[in-house]
Amino acid sequence: MNRLSDIGTIREILTRHGFTFSKALGQNFLINPSVCPRMAQESGAGSGVGVIEIGPGIGVLTNELCQLAGKVVAVELDKRLLPVLDETLAEYDNVKIVNDDVLRLDLNQLIAEEFPDMEVVVCANLPYYITSPVIMKLLEDRLPVKAITVMVQKEAAQRICAEVGSRMSGAVTVSVNYYAKPEMLFGVSAGSFMPAPKVDSAVIRLNVLPEPPVQTDEALFFEVVKAAFSQRRKVIANSLSAGLHRPKDEITGVLTKAGIPLNARAEALKLEDFAAIANCLEEEA
Repeated sequence: MNRLSDIGTIREILTRHGFTFSKALGQNFLINPSVCPRMAQESGAGSGVGVIEIGPGIGVLTNELCQLAGKVVAVELDKRLLPVLDETLAEYDNVKIVNDDVLRLDLNQLIAEEFPDMEVVVCANLPYYITSPVIMKLLEDRLPVKAITVMVQKEAAQRICAEVGSRMSGAVTVSVNYYAKPEMLFGVSAGSFMPAPKVDSAVIRLNVLPEPPVQTDEALFFEVVKAAFSQRRKVIANSLSAGLHRPKDEITGVLTKAGIPLNARAEALKLEDFAAIANCLEEEA
């Protein structure tokens, strides 16, 4: 169905199925006809490639993915959309809809069952309110996927794709860069959606790394990152002391050993710096 970007068509389909938008689920459906084809192309979908889509909505992006990929599995939480998707995706035999919460779903098992011996990518227009939890689940679950292409709020995209060690850098920047190499693809205006959100969006791609770029105790590394950015306006010695519940003199010694200036702030640290702090803390234990 190639008229899914037409507002009249969308309204007719949704009205016929008695569907109303849910603010709680952050539902904003794409209506800009140029966005989904480009997003599908940039995702890496192709012949013989399996795609996991999260939140297909009425199937605008799903349609584009089905035309490119070997198989598409779309995870949709809202069961009210299932009959809509049955209609809008009726012409495709390479798509499966899973009615479930992606945050609770065993995606490794899904991939093993649905995409045996296939290269897999993820592609999704994510609701703003679950952007970070979904992205981190996809990365932390160590899924056998090549890339994760998602549309998110523009500000979130800028922070995720910021250079680690820059003013825009935050805990999510460091966390994402531990697992993947993020890149900004293109912007999407608020008017590209129905209903239109109050902010613009952007499409980013996370190219999943085969292994982390630093060697460290993973749990301790993320404890350090979380503590460092919990009070990002404070110098690193103070934020780590408070966040890790350790004496200031102990943290000062660790930072000195790791070669980190005591007056540095979290946003100025590189990935290697956080790893060095974690490694020194582990040695002190």
